[in-house]
Amino acid sequence: MLVYNITFQVDFNEARNFVIWAHQVYIQKTLETGLLQKARLSKILSHRDEDTECFSLQFEVESSAVLHQWYTKLGKQLHDEMVALFNEKVVAFSTLMEIIEEA
Repeated sequence: MLVYNITFQVDFNEARNFVIWAHQVYIQKTLETGLLQKARLSKILSHRDEDTECFSLQFEVESSAVLHQWYTKLGKQLHDEMVALFNEKVVAFSTLMEIIEEA
C-alpha cells in the first residue's frame, strides 16, 4: 500500500479557513474521483512556529501511476485553487510513501 502525503504550512490567521476548505473541497473532490482513498487530515504538533500551523493530509493510493492519473485529472486544479484562495499564506509539498508491514 502506498500513502500520498501532502504537508501544508499555513499562516496562523488562515488555518481555520484552510481546514474548512481542505475538508469541503480538497478531500471531497479527491474522494469523488475514486482514485485516492481513506483521507486523513492531521495537525502536526511537532511544528513550532508562532506564525504558522502545519497540517498533513494523507490518502491511500494503489500505485504511482494512479497518483499521476489523479494529479493530471484533479490534483493540479486543486493546487491552483489553493494558490488562488490563499496566495503565499499556504505552502505545500508532497511525498509518496510505501507502508512497510512488520512480518
